[in-house]
Amino acid sequence: MLLAGAAGLGAVLASGSASWAQDITLRLHQFLPPQANVPQFVIDPWIKKVEEAAGGKLKIEHFPAMQLGGKPPELIDQVIDGAVDIAWTVNGFTPGRFPRPEVFELPFMMTNAEATSRAYWELFDKEMKDTDYENLHVLGAWVHGPGVLHSNRPIETMDDMANVKFRTPSRMIGFLLEELNAAPIGMPITAIPEALSKGVIDGAVVPWEVTTALKIPELVKNHTEFAEGNAFYTVTFTLAMNKAKYESLPDDVKKAIDDNSGMEFSAMAGRIQASYDAPAREKAIEMGNNIITISPEETQKWREAAQPVYDRWAADMEAKGIDGQALIDEAEALIAKYTEEQKAQSNDAADEQEGAEAAPTEESGMSETPSDGEATEAAQ
Repeated sequence: MLLAGAAGLGAVLASGSASWAQDITLRLHQFLPPQANVPQFVIDPWIKKVEEAAGGKLKIEHFPAMQLGGKPPELIDQVIDGAVDIAWTVNGFTPGRFPRPEVFELPFMMTNAEATSRAYWELFDKEMKDTDYENLHVLGAWVHGPGVLHSNRPIETMDDMANVKFRTPSRMIGFLLEELNAAPIGMPITAIPEALSKGVIDGAVVPWEVTTALKIPELVKNHTEFAEGNAFYTVTFTLAMNKAKYESLPDDVKKAIDDNSGMEFSAMAGRIQASYDAPAREKAIEMGNNIITISPEETQKWREAAQPVYDRWAADMEAKGIDGQALIDEAEALIAKYTEEQKAQSNDAADEQEGAEAAPTEESGMSETPSDGEATEAAQ
């Protein structure tokens, strides 16, 4: 009886231990509402994949729209201090806090979101992990699609920028707007609609992705883009975890997180975010708005006008003991590398598609698996 009792007690303890092992809960905090693109199509799917990979041992609770309190600029300290376990944030919320990632926010640095996100992750792994992010365990680092000029007057040349009041998304673009004789005004992205309607600003610099939700095409009718492969700007994002919390996790739970984080996740996040640019642009066209595309020749003039911003940033980095020019050179080389790889993959995919269309097929049993981008569009 004693042995039976001991066995029963052991079973209870073992059961309790197993239950405890499955009771790991992490809290993820971020600034956008749950229906926004990134929470809905990047963060929530990531949570699901990690939880599934952890085999039921992990629960990640998602708190959108600053539900746990504080303001967006406080997110990074919340995760460093352990007030939350994971945070998704914009590096620009805390200007100067993360100097090295700013290299990807320099004007006309990025080509497209996926290639630039890959470059960002590689340079993070090489130059930033043990410097800017030494107090964090970074899960993803990516950028959004090309930034566009949206204004109440047509912007066709640099001269048209004079005295135009633009909401600026980052200090890098603030520098450029100053160089172009425009008037940069900083404000949260959510303040743009009211600022436009009241004439506080004449325009905003944001990617197409967010324009529909912000009603920008209803408030201004002119949208200026640049020649393909030339982005006026982008913004860097970070999904990061409290370092001590990550290190305290069991190895198998760490693996579940690691296997779903890193470069491929970052590239996917950038690609998904940019996939919402085209539908938003199409809505502006349907409303009869004026889409201006700067020619390659004119775009080159804008790029040349941006050079003082590069010089200013490199000098700022030098004052911090950072080789800014080396970061610029590395970022440009990595973006070029991943852009070429992406083009090659697209060409290969096109060739395969042509071959598949030319080859005879049987109707039965044939199926087509959509790419991540197509799946995202279907999810809309």
